[in-house]
Amino acid sequence: MYPSVRQPAYAPTPYNYPPNPSLSSRISLDEEVRLATSSAERDLYDSLAEIYSVIVTLDALEKAYIKDSVTEAEYTEACDRLLKQYKAILSDETVLREFVDLETFKREWDMECPRATERLRIGLPATVEQPTPSNAGVTGAAIAEATQDFITFLDALKLNLLAKDSLHPLLSDVIQSVNKVTDRDFEGRGKIVQWLITLNQMKATEEVTEDQARELSFDMERAYHGFKSTLK
Repeated sequence: MYPSVRQPAYAPTPYNYPPNPSLSSRISLDEEVRLATSSAERDLYDSLAEIYSVIVTLDALEKAYIKDSVTEAEYTEACDRLLKQYKAILSDETVLREFVDLETFKREWDMECPRATERLRIGLPATVEQPTPSNAGVTGAAIAEATQDFITFLDALKLNLLAKDSLHPLLSDVIQSVNKVTDRDFEGRGKIVQWLITLNQMKATEEVTEDQARELSFDMERAYHGFKSTLK
């Protein structure tokens, strides 16, 4: 068993990390350092630095979780917070234009971070994506909450609320409330996770197509019935 190491539930500033010799060796001391010439430019650089910190911290957190150095509750809280920070920073169009995409950013700053890359692609903590067995008793309130979240999501589709920023939070509520009720696999559960990944990779204002909306509605109806079958 590895020694317990508490990971921070927030992304520290990049200045907390020791310098990387492999990066430092490529910096010419004769090259003029470009400084920010305006407050807007300085804010942009600060935001990009925070994204760097989130990625590095998330990668370390994923490794700690795999090594059982953090509890599931600590991991879930910290991972969820880092994912929200990442999305919040990239909600700024200026930052997003400079960032381009995750793979471009990683190449620019010579980053690997494979575990963070996968977690950002999925957009969910590992404990939510694949719940672990629990011996806790299931309450009627938890079942009612999961049922209501399914209905709310399906109603949103019927009302043509098709933007990512409308659907993703509602679908996240579905999977999290379902996980409070059962850790058993059921028909359609995998589709919930797949759609969460699809929505996570869309821009906030981007909408699913009409065909996607029909497919999503069909998959969620099946998932809802699959979930109810686990309660019998």
